[in-house]
Amino acid sequence: MEYISLIMFAAVCITLLLGYPVALTLAGTALIFAFIGIQTATFDPAFLEVLPNRLYGVMTNETLLAVPLFVFMGVMLERSKVAENLLDSMAQLFGGLRGGLGISVTLVGMLLAASTGIVGATVVTMGLLSLPTMLKRGYDPRLSCGTICASGTLGQIIPPSIVLVILGDVISSSYQKAQLDMGVFSPETVSVGDLFVGALIPGLLLVLLYLLYIVGVAIVKPAAVPAIPLEERALGTNSEIYIKALRGLMPPLMLIVAVLGSILGGLATPTEAASVGAVGAMVLAAVRKQLTLAVMTEVVRSTTSVTAMVFLILIGASLFSLVFRGFGGDDLVRDLLSDLPGGVFGAMLVVMLIMFLLGFVLDFIEITFVVVPIVGPVLLAMGLDPVWLGIMIAINLQTSFLTPPFGFALFYLRGVAPASVTTGDIYRGVAPFIVIQLIALGTVAYWPELATWLPKVVFASG
Repeated sequence: MEYISLIMFAAVCITLLLGYPVALTLAGTALIFAFIGIQTATFDPAFLEVLPNRLYGVMTNETLLAVPLFVFMGVMLERSKVAENLLDSMAQLFGGLRGGLGISVTLVGMLLAASTGIVGATVVTMGLLSLPTMLKRGYDPRLSCGTICASGTLGQIIPPSIVLVILGDVISSSYQKAQLDMGVFSPETVSVGDLFVGALIPGLLLVLLYLLYIVGVAIVKPAAVPAIPLEERALGTNSEIYIKALRGLMPPLMLIVAVLGSILGGLATPTEAASVGAVGAMVLAAVRKQLTLAVMTEVVRSTTSVTAMVFLILIGASLFSLVFRGFGGDDLVRDLLSDLPGGVFGAMLVVMLIMFLLGFVLDFIEITFVVVPIVGPVLLAMGLDPVWLGIMIAINLQTSFLTPPFGFALFYLRGVAPASVTTGDIYRGVAPFIVIQLIALGTVAYWPELATWLPKVVFASG
């Protein structure tokens, strides 16, 4: 009867493809299968009695408080036009170089990722602000689209990322479950802070690879990435350009240092650092005279909407996982992964491939809440490092969100791109960046220390 759990999982995917809401699909499918199981005496209703305790655990989970706080910070920065000012400043600084606009977009995408952590908002913002400018300056449409999509998805991997907050909480639970299953009754813990620190080097590696690719294009095909003449960039001397760029760069940098610095320095947990970021975003908005009642109302409503969506999905995923476990799905997955040829490598490869394909139809929230609790304990029980596993999942999903024809980042950009930019331009533009993503994924897979070394150094005293 364990195969009923796989049928239930397939039913969820099919229902989602029909366009039904994710949270209701997860909960509704689970309840239907549970009802059928109870009627056929193949499901123990005692599993459903655990749900109230699960939900209470969600309500009292301090780590998840970081989600609305980071969402608030990101939306506030978006509404206060920090991104627009930052992009303008970076374009002034690098625009005189061939490929300078592409470099500016990549660096701004990195800074926005570290400031907001919201992938969709970053891609849309960068698309609206930079794509028309790049096309106007004679940039190749394919390179422009690829750069914007790739830099916009950096919010998946560069902390403080909402993806890493949610993933860190789920990985932590999976790690404890794996140790308990192995008879370790004083389990070690892994925190969101560990994932934040572990993601720094892989995230910066991705940015470096993006920049090297753009520089390479500038050398091989200079006509595709023309420089902007000084007279068109700014009215003033070089020193004035540098001062203006510094003014645009300092506010978000200070916010990033305040958030990440407090975590790296051991002064605050990710949740506490998120509150620092939320307050800092309001201060920046106030300095820019953007902190009006209308802006605050819009930010609070948007934050509430995103947060409600995240937690409603979490409730649906909790119900789904209980029913999945009630049908013996955990044991089935464990047996399937353990019997694969290649041992740990084979199991990891299959899980990464499945998650990559699921990234075409599911958002990172659904994958994190539904898939990771199922496969995470099995992989971690095989001896994989939890921080490394979390970073690998994050990079893998980032790659999936870039891959045609279903990548979420492509849809976001298509929605704001001008009619002159074809869907084919977007697809062909992201192809080199997908190769870069795979190189980075393979590099982190081959050298796990890229993800695990820094957390051990930073939290050595723990």
